[in-house]
Amino acid sequence: MAGKSKAFSDAKFAKMIKERRGSGKYSEYKPWLTVRDLPSLGRVHRVFGHKSKRTHHLLSDLELSVFLLLEWHSEVTQICEQFPLERDDTCKLALEAGIKHPNLAGVDQYMSSDFLVDTSDEQTPRFALQAKYKDALQDARTIEKLELERRYWQAKGVPWYLITEREVPAVVTKNIKWLHPAMRAEEGCIELTLEQMEFYGHHFKNNPNKTVTSICKDLDMAYELPPGQSLQEIRQLLAKRYFTFDIFVPITKLRAKELEAGDLGFIREVYLVSNQ
Repeated sequence: MAGKSKAFSDAKFAKMIKERRGSGKYSEYKPWLTVRDLPSLGRVHRVFGHKSKRTHHLLSDLELSVFLLLEWHSEVTQICEQFPLERDDTCKLALEAGIKHPNLAGVDQYMSSDFLVDTSDEQTPRFALQAKYKDALQDARTIEKLELERRYWQAKGVPWYLITEREVPAVVTKNIKWLHPAMRAEEGCIELTLEQMEFYGHHFKNNPNKTVTSICKDLDMAYELPPGQSLQEIRQLLAKRYFTFDIFVPITKLRAKELEAGDLGFIREVYLVSNQ
């Protein structure tokens, strides 16, 4: 994130650049900052990304929540965390704006955006995000550095957004945290998946007002399955979007009639085409 307080020397920056920090795509991308660079921050996270097939370095709980939201959105194609801004450009912008450039121990520091995101949306193919807790926005110096970051991306023609915990509903984060591990599961036999969709779809249709969790418990008992097996299968179907639902509804309160099944014929066709 922009504004981290640890000082780096020019020698350290040269080493980071040589390591190709802040460059590469998808699994080859290397964040400018890692959790090892800033161990004193406390609430840091290393999380596997399904889109990138690599481990992402997130430096706060808020960054984790934003990352999970980005992972969930189907239009997002690439997430580059801790993306560095070109120092010569930020220094120039700081001089023009009359803002003191981040400088520690006499060394101009590199600034970074929490996320640079690529999408399949033709209207907004790329945007940058900075995640800040709202309390941090009371600090004048923080606002100055955010303004530098905003001007940087404006000059690049890339939309830039500031996001706080107010824009990340807790229930959405909780739902996606629950679904995220299941997104990693390998695709199994398409026939088995379609059978599961038909099986659960039948029971959902017959019990529209019951919660999904209670239906799963009933099915475990009725079919003498290990406790939780039905819910785990549903978790994978939801994570892969074979069933869709309003992500703003807590999983524990989600009712069967609030699920929408994907088109079985279309899913079969897509699977067959992708595996030819």
